[in-house]
Amino acid sequence: MDAAAAIAHARRHSRYLARQLEARPTLEEALSTTLQAHISAALLLEWFAQTPFDAGDEAGLKSALRRLRIRTMAHLIVRDLAGLADLDEITEGMTLLAEQTVRVAVDQARAGLVERFGEPRGESDNSVQPFICIGMGKLGGRELNVSSDVDFIFVYPEAGETDGETPTGPGKRIDNFDFFTRLGRKVIELLADVTGDGFVFRVDMRLRPNGDSGPLACSFDMLENYFVTQGREWERYAWIKARALTGGVNDELESLRKPFVFRKYLDFGAINAMRDLHAQIRREVARRDMADNIKLGPGGIREIEFIAQVFQLIRGGRESALQIRPTQKVLDRLALRGVLGEEAVEQLQDAYVFLRRLEHRLQYVEDAQTHKLPATAEDQTLIASAMGFDDYAALLVELDRHRAHVSRHFDAVFGAQDAETSTPRAVWQDIEQCEAGAGECRSALSGMGFSDADELAHRLSAFKGGSRYRQLPDTSRTRVDALVPKMLEACRDTPQPTATALRGLDLLEAISRRAAYLALLAEFPQALGMVARLIGASSWAATYLVRHPILLDELLDTRLLTAEPDWPAFEAGLRAQLDELGDDTERQMDMMRDAHHAQVFRLLARDLAGDLSVERLSDHLSALADAMLRITLDMCWGKLPRRHCDRPRFAVIAYGKLGGKELGYASDLDVIFLFDDTHEAAQETYARLAQRMLTWLSSHTSAGILFETDTRLRPNGESGLLVSSVEAFRDYQQKSAWVWEHQALTRARYCAGDAGVGAQFEIIRREVLTQPRDLATLRSEVLAMRQKMMDNYGNKSPLFDLKQDPGGLIDLEFAVQYMVLAHSGAHPELTGNLGNIALLRIAASAGLLPADDAVAAGDAYRRLRHLQHGLRLNDAPKARLPADDVRIERAAIRAVWSHLFGDAANSAPSP
Repeated sequence: MDAAAAIAHARRHSRYLARQLEARPTLEEALSTTLQAHISAALLLEWFAQTPFDAGDEAGLKSALRRLRIRTMAHLIVRDLAGLADLDEITEGMTLLAEQTVRVAVDQARAGLVERFGEPRGESDNSVQPFICIGMGKLGGRELNVSSDVDFIFVYPEAGETDGETPTGPGKRIDNFDFFTRLGRKVIELLADVTGDGFVFRVDMRLRPNGDSGPLACSFDMLENYFVTQGREWERYAWIKARALTGGVNDELESLRKPFVFRKYLDFGAINAMRDLHAQIRREVARRDMADNIKLGPGGIREIEFIAQVFQLIRGGRESALQIRPTQKVLDRLALRGVLGEEAVEQLQDAYVFLRRLEHRLQYVEDAQTHKLPATAEDQTLIASAMGFDDYAALLVELDRHRAHVSRHFDAVFGAQDAETSTPRAVWQDIEQCEAGAGECRSALSGMGFSDADELAHRLSAFKGGSRYRQLPDTSRTRVDALVPKMLEACRDTPQPTATALRGLDLLEAISRRAAYLALLAEFPQALGMVARLIGASSWAATYLVRHPILLDELLDTRLLTAEPDWPAFEAGLRAQLDELGDDTERQMDMMRDAHHAQVFRLLARDLAGDLSVERLSDHLSALADAMLRITLDMCWGKLPRRHCDRPRFAVIAYGKLGGKELGYASDLDVIFLFDDTHEAAQETYARLAQRMLTWLSSHTSAGILFETDTRLRPNGESGLLVSSVEAFRDYQQKSAWVWEHQALTRARYCAGDAGVGAQFEIIRREVLTQPRDLATLRSEVLAMRQKMMDNYGNKSPLFDLKQDPGGLIDLEFAVQYMVLAHSGAHPELTGNLGNIALLRIAASAGLLPADDAVAAGDAYRRLRHLQHGLRLNDAPKARLPADDVRIERAAIRAVWSHLFGDAANSAPSP
């Protein structure tokens, strides 16, 4: 479409454009000349300069600003209707126009006031105070529509007064409040007055503190005080998009805005506040019969904005990537984080573009700030044609499709939840009377499937009668009153309803003073159901949630709880987030703890769902621990005040469960620290690094701890140096280490730090494991250590201890360690840190064990670990079962023990 055809097409669809072309004979030629250009700040300045005016000529300034708007509007209308511009170009073009005209208006208004009163000065350092015009709403988000008004808030940094220094000599002094109030009024006049050329923008100041009754301009102190003492939830929503257009003190303004808008915690209470705001809008829409309003009506633009911005309010304080302004970019990031599904975001994006394009075409007709579908047949035909449809009916079909998508997704986020059934609600309401002697509540609980109704009723009564519940704010108590019956409903469907309900009440009581978590469970019933299933399956999971309630957020996206971890991606992402926090050590430690707890919780959910074997779970937990150790090392090294080199020649060596990649949920980390560095300061520097790492890992912060650590396996144990050189470690292992230390070495591995140091450790490890040994002496020492363990941890109960008793886990581990130390010289393949089951099969291949015995013992070891893991998930103090339950497993392990140690297999009694 050539320029003439494009202009003619636009003229037919915009009566406003037709009037401007008739009134301004040169406009069509100007449009033809620049039609292929995207609007930029430079182009606007060029157009503005084409209407010159003298300094002080206010009428000339107003005319120039309004003619600039006409030229810009005409350009955008033609390009849009000709299909030459997308939505982003139109909204960016209008935003640039607003920015340019506001700056010109501010500069001109300020110059006039400075001529009379001098520059406004601050009280603290007498500096010149800037006038900050904050763009709110779509202007702040760079999403301005073509006939929009502009929402402003005027602020300035400090109180004070003008210096009275004018071009004509000393002038009158006025305080800064007066100066900036006058300036604000003049800016509004320059932009909003209607002249023969129209207006530039309608200006709306109602979003300022205290609205129409508040001052036109306020200082930073006034603004901060308002945020703290009077700022309401809907104002947080309004300030998400706030952006300074003039003034140049963005950092200081952002330090006020961000804490008000974005809470440090996950703010699920924002959902209810946004729902209330939307309900007010819906009531107004209904009262004014605005169902055809594509902005405020059902499935309209505002609902898409609410969906995006409620998650910004909820998560923005913890996820800085969500502290952005444009709606579409927010939706994209919500999809990337799994907060909203990809299909939902795609439908919302499509609807947003469709509705905004329709909004513009409605406004092109008369340059009116309208969002209402046309009422006349003529205008309906006009709008359908402008949108590319054959008729208005076809347009409505597509519109209804988009609005239905929006409404569905909006209701999924904001829809009021169904009320709980009457029985659990009645139980909770009448629980005091139930405890006082009436039996109806207990009968009702029994009827719901709670086997120990007396215990549950007593616990409910204690909860409701306790000081914690009674001292809750009214809003929190109301939420608890709604949640307890819903929790009972969710728990009744679990295998152990009473135990689950008791754990659930512990959780609710623990979070009762955390309004955000109550709101999460109240707003997301699927999360409450998942909580019931998790705590029903594991008391350890219940305790973990009570200790780390922030993990409730993980329940909102079930994909996170089923996805296979990508540990390199996790580590890279966490490092990037930590870098964003700069030198804030406390927040970095909390972030690492929160990230670790979230990953453990995701693994726990998969574990309880039966998606992970014990071996695979241990692999994941070990990989996670390795990542946290690597990050901790780098963080601590970067914070050391004195370092003699850029990269530490230092490594972390894992022993025990981490070394063998058999880590459990609550396992300690057995580690030692090695270095290979001849610098005179190396020993001291690396000792400080190791100590910092241990502190970083095990310190209790508001987010808990990362790991308990144990360094007693270092050379010379607790009396030895915290860090050792590689050569000192080799010397100790070859000359001084006990046999039990060589046993421990069979499951040791490099896990973090300098890979070269790690490689040297592995060489030493293999040298030690393969050195010649007297088998009789080795056998005697291994048996003595095993006997010592049984003497210290002997089981006096009639049950079989899966770990300690003969035929248990430790017997198999000692047997494998003995084979590695005894035969690695002849069979170096045994030195691989491959796990006990793999080493049994290697030993069988080498002729050291009967093949059938090796396979049976490996299967038994796997089975006992699985049973041990299940008992620990439900807080069993000891991993003990009736001996007959594991008769086959015990026999398989004792067969291997007997093959290696003969009669010593019967050296301790067995249940």
